[in-house]
Amino acid sequence: RQSVISKGENLVHRSDEIRNQVAAVGLNFVKDNAIILIHSYSRVVMRLLKRAAQANKRFTVYVTESRPENGGKKAAQKLREEGILAYEILDSAVGYFIEKVDMVMVGAEGVCRERPGADSIFQIGTYQIAVVAKAANKPFYEVTESYKFARLFPLNQSNLRKRTNNARRGVLNLPVGPPVDNAPPAFITLLSTDLGVLTPSGVSDELSTFPRTFNALFIANLPRMVHCLIHPVS
Repeated sequence: RQSVISKGENLVHRSDEIRNQVAAVGLNFVKDNAIILIHSYSRVVMRLLKRAAQANKRFTVYVTESRPENGGKKAAQKLREEGILAYEILDSAVGYFIEKVDMVMVGAEGVCRERPGADSIFQIGTYQIAVVAKAANKPFYEVTESYKFARLFPLNQSNLRKRTNNARRGVLNLPVGPPVDNAPPAFITLLSTDLGVLTPSGVSDELSTFPRTFNALFIANLPRMVHCLIHPVS
């Protein structure tokens, strides 16, 4: 138990450095005058976009409102504070705006082995964006840290955690729904990670080399990680 706690504490200390590595790898995804669609609030995506702005790249970001947590509002505000042009859009308007964007860029809650690729667990609403992006032939980039890789994977959407009873959270005017969904590898163009740029099949190759203790650590921390990503403190 102490070993797992120690590894978890080390991961917390290294997470900021890892996000910087991911941002450096994904920087080449952002081209001058690009229009980027993001979903919800992801610290690693925000880090990448901030770094791109600091590199004097000019781009525009469309941010979904990301109900029910409304993480898009925070993301748009943070982007504007960095001098990045950001527009909030309705979740239901993704199909309308997709023809205007050059790419979709999202963070992940987890990346799970699924031959011949890797399923990814995302903030709820991401899967339908991936479907729309695929239909519009727009690249769908996943920006994520390698400590979120795990061998276990959901067989379907119903295998994911089933919450949300908003009434119990004191929110009476929002519909009930899960916090996350998963997207099959066919919808993911490339992943920007601290291990480099990977294809979904490349993630499976990486996972085959990971020790089993890594997955035990991931599984033990997944509920906390998901909570922190859905309710980030900064």
